[in-house]
Amino acid sequence: MKAHQKMLLGIAVGAVAGLAANAAATAIARGALAPGAPVTAADIAAQASWLPWVVDSVATPVGQIFIRLLLMLVVPLLFSALVMGVAELDLKQVGRLGARTLGYTVVFSAISVLIGLLLVNLLQPGAGLSDEARAMAKGGVQVKPAAAPGETSFGSVLVSMVPTNPLKAAADGDFIGLIVFSLIFGMGLALTVGEPALRLKETIQGLYDVMMKLIDGVLRLAPFGVAALVFSMTARLGFSILGQLAAYVGTVLLALGIHMFVVYSLSVRFLGGRSPLEFFRESRLAIVTAFSTSSSSATLPTALKVAEENLRLPRNVARFVLTAGSAMNQNGTALFEGVTVLFLAQVYGVPLTLPDQALIMFICILAGIGTAGVPAGSIPVIAMILGMFKIPVEGLGLVLGVDRFLDMCRTTLNVTGDLAAAVYVARGEPVDRPAGEGAVESTSP
Repeated sequence: MKAHQKMLLGIAVGAVAGLAANAAATAIARGALAPGAPVTAADIAAQASWLPWVVDSVATPVGQIFIRLLLMLVVPLLFSALVMGVAELDLKQVGRLGARTLGYTVVFSAISVLIGLLLVNLLQPGAGLSDEARAMAKGGVQVKPAAAPGETSFGSVLVSMVPTNPLKAAADGDFIGLIVFSLIFGMGLALTVGEPALRLKETIQGLYDVMMKLIDGVLRLAPFGVAALVFSMTARLGFSILGQLAAYVGTVLLALGIHMFVVYSLSVRFLGGRSPLEFFRESRLAIVTAFSTSSSSATLPTALKVAEENLRLPRNVARFVLTAGSAMNQNGTALFEGVTVLFLAQVYGVPLTLPDQALIMFICILAGIGTAGVPAGSIPVIAMILGMFKIPVEGLGLVLGVDRFLDMCRTTLNVTGDLAAAVYVARGEPVDRPAGEGAVESTSP
């Protein structure tokens, strides 16, 4: 079976078993009560004590081990991915192209996350659970909201972003400091010439490769971990959680659709000087490839072919922007991370203030630069953000249940964004090949 088929099987087995266990325990509890009396969680625990034991002693530990394996890899993966994402830009040589690409990436990543956060706050997909259901969803763990960044001055927040000791920041869970240090380290590595710097870059690339191999190994256990997590959730909450999950999927798809067909259309038309209809028509091969592979990195060869042959962009621009974009311009991933964090905060009843959400938006923009362009590459980053804001990380079991489909959709947005960025950067750049070989002369902005 393919990986996504195993994941779907794990979801199905966990959900069906959990719903069946919940229904059986509810029926037992109802039989011991007066006719028509409402069944509470306390009644279920008293009359069907086997259900809490199975959830707390079997399913939850299996799911928690899976989550902890992911969290274990967050720090080295985040550091190596961010450093390599910036170092590969080769800032001294690319100059203007790098500045325009990076500026485009930051602005449109911010727009994508903002769209996602606005929709989550407007539609409230995670709201609606009763207080009792929320307590059951927490598994008895008391959750306190993270301290609001707005309690300190803006200057203090800026100062706190720069760690005095990056190792201590990583150990203390100060991931904002770790991200900032990684970005600065990557810039320094990109600007440093010489054999020692190249060897260091190869070492960090090796660290990244090892982390990706370990992530791949952990995700092979995902069907079992997801089945356990979904069982725990559905056994506690029954059918009530399924409505929240459907609303979450709809919110993510709506946000992705708005960014892809509205924001990118405006970008291509006004920043790139091209027809959006023509852009999407000529990019359809890369879009379909991205949807089917769920990997920006795997789609890169097809995206380069589309940029050079269909969109007729200068080779040097296409190759630089798309190569850098496959690692850095992750608009769909940044949007997905922001929506998921707020959704799980709503499910677990963890209040997030406006400064909290602004901080989440900032982290998602930065993390989007270093998120691996492979299937499920954003899951460790989401786990990191959840931990920062004291949101139960086991809620990832819900997300992992539908992540494969949403991964296909957000990868499509990522690759489309790379091509839109290449169209923008190419405008005004000189033609790098003779007319008649597919390139057309770019117009001045």
